[in-house]
Amino acid sequence: MSDDLIFFNGLNGATGGYDLPPMTGLELAGFIRGERPPENLAELRYRYELSVQRHLGLREGVNPLRIEETGWGVIFAHGADPAIAEALAPLIDHRRAQAGNLFRLFTDEGGQAYRPGESKQQFLTRHGVGPGPADPVKMPYYLLLVGNPQEIPYQFQYQLDVQYAVGRIHFDTPQEYAGYAAGVVAAEKGEVKRARRATFFAPANPDDRATNLSADLLAGPLSAQLAAAYPDWQVDLIARDQAAKARLTALLGGEETPALLFTASHGMAYPLGHSLQLPHQGALVCQDWSGPLQWTQAIPHEHYFAGEDIAPDASPAGLIAFFFACYGAGTPLHDEFSQRAFRQRSQIAPHPFVAQLPAKLLSHPRGGALAVIGHVERAWGYSFSWPGAGAQTTVFESTLERLLKGYPVGAAVEYFNERYAELASDLSVELEEISFGKNVDPYELSGMWTANNDARGYAILGDPAVRLAAAAPDEMDEPDTPERSRE
Repeated sequence: MSDDLIFFNGLNGATGGYDLPPMTGLELAGFIRGERPPENLAELRYRYELSVQRHLGLREGVNPLRIEETGWGVIFAHGADPAIAEALAPLIDHRRAQAGNLFRLFTDEGGQAYRPGESKQQFLTRHGVGPGPADPVKMPYYLLLVGNPQEIPYQFQYQLDVQYAVGRIHFDTPQEYAGYAAGVVAAEKGEVKRARRATFFAPANPDDRATNLSADLLAGPLSAQLAAAYPDWQVDLIARDQAAKARLTALLGGEETPALLFTASHGMAYPLGHSLQLPHQGALVCQDWSGPLQWTQAIPHEHYFAGEDIAPDASPAGLIAFFFACYGAGTPLHDEFSQRAFRQRSQIAPHPFVAQLPAKLLSHPRGGALAVIGHVERAWGYSFSWPGAGAQTTVFESTLERLLKGYPVGAAVEYFNERYAELASDLSVELEEISFGKNVDPYELSGMWTANNDARGYAILGDPAVRLAAAAPDEMDEPDTPERSRE
């Protein structure tokens, strides 16, 4: 029966088929057995124990809303072009003034930068920090990585993010870094404001179970819950036939750009060596795609929204976006979906890279987005729909509610870090029991594994200390002011 199959997000743009075919829980469980636990398992277990006590990643008593208490730091890759630090100077100076004595600058000067091949704990130890909750006196809670994932690996970002609020930026030119820095500073000085609008964009393609599930069990319930809980926000659901590429164009820098955009869709995927992998991987598939039965050839650009679709005259200034899509934030070097994943991983890209869609949004010359939350590697629809329990949207809902309450994006995403810590701990115990002969429900094991991978893979692109640039309730009748005069 089709109900017994597990469906995965992600389309292979070269073939027109699924990046991963649907499979049974028994088949998926066969991939999972034998996988080694994460190297930072002890810290993940510790993090989960703390999260039950509502510590977030911070030591007790530190308010994540106050940068002067949390601290802020920027970590450059070893050998980074000095022009990048110069381009980011307005943002660095702005955060230095906010964080005071808890500001840290990790550059090659004094040997502070991230060093090639360094693990998270090696980096922290070198700077006098051990495992445990973030103590801003020793290491700032909000940390911005500057560099591509070849220079500062995704694995380092995942592990550092367990206890800290971590974001990353990587652009091709110093001018793009300067544009991003100027946009953040302008938003925090009140020069960029968006109306209090949160928009959910969710295609449900014909004969495609993955997007029908994400529209019905994720985007739909989330939009309804936030609309009921936040009556001073305009919450819109653009789903199914309304969720065409032309509408997404209006939402990503066009006349309908909200303060907060949540999308749930397939992400485009291409095989190693394909000419479109670097520019289009992670692009968002829209309702224009007619589904797997009607469309059986390569996916045309007209069916999805990529970075190059952001118009030169667009203005995504002040936007925070959340892309639930495969490769929506980036692509690692190796496939994480394979039996004994840490021993037999296949290469899926020429090098790890940041997706072009969020990069172009953040660095737009007329005012960039503030942050994009997305997924590195595949996003797992199974993580919000647990067999026998139905929709499970609490982590998404809690993160979005924190954003609407004015929390910095890094603190809002802590719910995913808590879920990862819990699931990694539970999954490691389950795999150990299986190795000693325990019989396990393959669907239960598959659910634990996919949810674990899903929670681990979420990443922030942008400064983790930014928050929604939303107008105050008494400013709601005023028009959006997403642009500032630059001429």
